[in-house]
Amino acid sequence: MFKKAMLILLLAVFAAGCGSQSSSHKEGQGPTSSSDNASPVRIFSTGAPDLAGGPEGANREPNKLTLAQLREKYKSHFILQGPSSPPRVALTFDDVPDKYFTIQVLNVLKEHNVKATFFVVGNRAEAHPDVVKRMVDEGHVLGNHSYTHANLPKVNDKKFQQEVNMTQDAVQKITGKTMTMIRPPYGNVSEEQVKWLASQGLLIVNWNVDSLDWKGLNADQVVSNVMSHIGSGAIVLQHAAGGTGEDLTGTVEALPRIIKQLRDQGIELVTVPVLLGRE
Repeated sequence: MFKKAMLILLLAVFAAGCGSQSSSHKEGQGPTSSSDNASPVRIFSTGAPDLAGGPEGANREPNKLTLAQLREKYKSHFILQGPSSPPRVALTFDDVPDKYFTIQVLNVLKEHNVKATFFVVGNRAEAHPDVVKRMVDEGHVLGNHSYTHANLPKVNDKKFQQEVNMTQDAVQKITGKTMTMIRPPYGNVSEEQVKWLASQGLLIVNWNVDSLDWKGLNADQVVSNVMSHIGSGAIVLQHAAGGTGEDLTGTVEALPRIIKQLRDQGIELVTVPVLLGRE
């Protein structure tokens, strides 16, 4: 009888000990649950230093595509250059119009009988409609460059679409023409924006030769930046208007030299649609 009583007592003590272990988690010994009634939340404390970059789950989201990856994935809607034959180059000018540098660039192009492509900022077009009309009257092609020169991936969908549509409307109202190309400010665009632009029939046109003229370079530097990287089929980025305080004198002075050097190489200067065979 005594042995039987001792056995019962020992079993009771063992059961109590197991209950204590299951309700009180010791560090390094496995998971605990936040509530008996709720779904278990498994929490491990291993004694190891925390992960500085945060938990794996917070960092394994699908990465956004780079601009290079976007161009490769959407190559029919996002271009940097044209075909290498016949020997042609497209000169393009961003951030227009203004009443100072744009006029000077137009004067040089007219003097040398060159047709170029201008990417228009909508609110500037509204401020200088006469300059926009002159571009079209002199045979140049216009493209969309947003309404306020916003960094498009940083704005919401509604704002992004407004930036595009308001510029389309402004230029259509001034010229009667509908633009079919867009150059995102800074060349920046997201994948969802690429898809939407394609659905609107707008071709994204960036560049493969950058003059870096926005840095306020002199004519020699602009010529060097263009001519050292150029080849047939190139789309050249320059500016014919800028931000506050930006000096584009180097662009204006370099332009006749660039035109002459390209023509001396037997390269024809054309608009982007002509370069791409989409005229």
